[in-house]
Amino acid sequence: MYSEKVMDHFSNPRNVGEIPDANGVGTVGNAKCGDIMKMYLKVENGVIVDVKFKTFGCGAAIATSSMATEMVKGKTLEEALQLTNKAVADALDGLPPVKMHCSLLAEEAIHAAVEDYMKNHSGE
Repeated sequence: MYSEKVMDHFSNPRNVGEIPDANGVGTVGNAKCGDIMKMYLKVENGVIVDVKFKTFGCGAAIATSSMATEMVKGKTLEEALQLTNKAVADALDGLPPVKMHCSLLAEEAIHAAVEDYMKNHSGE
């Protein structure tokens, strides 16, 4: 049902945790359905130098969070805003249709964290 990459990112998620001095934080999800993602960004000179996440959810939610952080680390804010759920799912060699919403949450969490950073640092 799940690709080897999904299983790998679920079993060995990358970039788990918090960034205490994060300058962009985004939380998305729905407590009713059970998937909640929180993304932390450390941005320097418009580039994401560190990214971590905490996800409460199913294996696909954890795997997509992990892959999304890998995909935006070292990228500019503009590049991070280009991240799509399809790109996350493709990087994981696909997701079952009933789990595509997890990749959408990962996209939304990255975008929310970038938007939080931009809102708080618009005068820089």
